[in-house]
Amino acid sequence: DDHLVRFLHSVDLVGLPLRADAERLRAGLCESVRANPGATAVKLSAYLPSVEADLVPMGERVEVAIAAYDPIHDVILRKGTPIPFRETLRVRIERVRRKLDAALPAQAKVAAGYLGPMTAKWAARRVGYDEILLVDGSGHLAEGPTTNVFLVERDGTLATPPVGSILEGVTRRSILEIAKHDGRAVREEALRPEALFEASEAFLTGTTAGVWPIASVDDRPIGEECPGPVSRALRERFDAVVSGRDPDFAHWLTPVAEG
Repeated sequence: DDHLVRFLHSVDLVGLPLRADAERLRAGLCESVRANPGATAVKLSAYLPSVEADLVPMGERVEVAIAAYDPIHDVILRKGTPIPFRETLRVRIERVRRKLDAALPAQAKVAAGYLGPMTAKWAARRVGYDEILLVDGSGHLAEGPTTNVFLVERDGTLATPPVGSILEGVTRRSILEIAKHDGRAVREEALRPEALFEASEAFLTGTTAGVWPIASVDDRPIGEECPGPVSRALRERFDAVVSGRDPDFAHWLTPVAEG
């Protein structure tokens, strides 16, 4: 099966200088992609392996597993009852957010941090929503369980919650750079959930989602059309960048020759 994930690369990072770590990870990424023709996403997972029954590992060894795969063929279509892909999203605001940000910072991409948001997302899906949006401890708009959120204000300004109470997504950073490159005004600041209903457009960003337009929040439509012109333009530009069709961002790409 061309879409079966066949390669898992393990890297021992103990005792290596940071530069050596980055170089070995880069080599492992390229090897994973070569081993999986057709892969459109790559995921790195770092963990402390342990054979102890205790939850706290005794050793200091850090391993990294790298998987290269196609989210549609390898994940969604392989499920017994796949969730249908929608071009636009029906979203619910989830106002319950973890209280232990000091112990588990929002900027840390760790598996334990997804438990609460994913439980809330399952509940929302059971009543017809596609996604949820979380708020932070101050009641400001934060993020989705695995995505960042953007608003397009009436004057065309792109607004998104600032780094601090959110995970700084790679796609989020890419969209900000693309928008600035194209001359769009950008604001990173705290946003109340009500700002969604004053926006002309809203969308989520993520590694596999790219730019995903939001049609409604809490059953209230966002803007006059979905996707709106800014969401559509950014989605098309981002797709061109990641597929190697945009020379302005060719420096973001790492060509991987076939093995």
